[in-house]
Amino acid sequence: MRPIRLLLIIPLFLFSLHSYGQVTTVAVAANMKDAFIAINEAFRTTDQSDIRAIYGSSGNFAAQIINGAPFHLFISADEYYPLELYKKRIAVDEGKVYAIGKLVLLTKKSKGIALLDTKTDLTTIFSKANKIAIAKPELAPYGSAAVEYMKAGGLWDLAKNKLVYADNISVATSYIASGAADIGFTALSLAQTPAIAKETHYLMVNERLYTPIKQRMVLIKNPPQNAIKLYQFMQTPKARAILASFGYALP
Repeated sequence: MRPIRLLLIIPLFLFSLHSYGQVTTVAVAANMKDAFIAINEAFRTTDQSDIRAIYGSSGNFAAQIINGAPFHLFISADEYYPLELYKKRIAVDEGKVYAIGKLVLLTKKSKGIALLDTKTDLTTIFSKANKIAIAKPELAPYGSAAVEYMKAGGLWDLAKNKLVYADNISVATSYIASGAADIGFTALSLAQTPAIAKETHYLMVNERLYTPIKQRMVLIKNPPQNAIKLYQFMQTPKARAILASFGYALP
């Protein structure tokens, strides 16, 4: 089990959200940014609720919520953090798994690296890479999945001294897309976005080598009605179709 690390400083702007009485504040895992923007646009066609979304790592959000950050809905990149909030009686209930994420290996096209899924090819790729970007595994579920994959695939010893850690999966992706890292791991949903796909190409890694990334969402206690409506909308066929279009598997 991964411990939730308490943050010493919680951004003051989070607390300022208390002043917006009618605003629903949503903590959204970074891998979900583009998908959630699309879902929120669809939601607003049926409900004009004022939704304020903040994107980041699931571990940071969980620690902030424990410390009193005024979020109403937590859309996590895994199950662990939402269930911890429920155990601590901060969440209304255990919530729902809304999507299953997929891990990919990513590289910038201009690097000229052919991503092939054989042990020999992967060994060569990881041996030649100077920097390998991942999200911090103690904060970001996709980072944890990347470590699990590398260890199970016999790549860890080749990679461990070359890792460049990012605070969340979106930042890790930017390291790769910019060429700051030769290769790295990200979410399929991010790899498929037009801006990233234009500069990079990806390889779907063996899903049997990491624990399924079940992404769960929970309502924080005493949620406003708008948060409840959004939570329910996330489970509708329309929202599920959007998630599928961004590369997520559906529970």
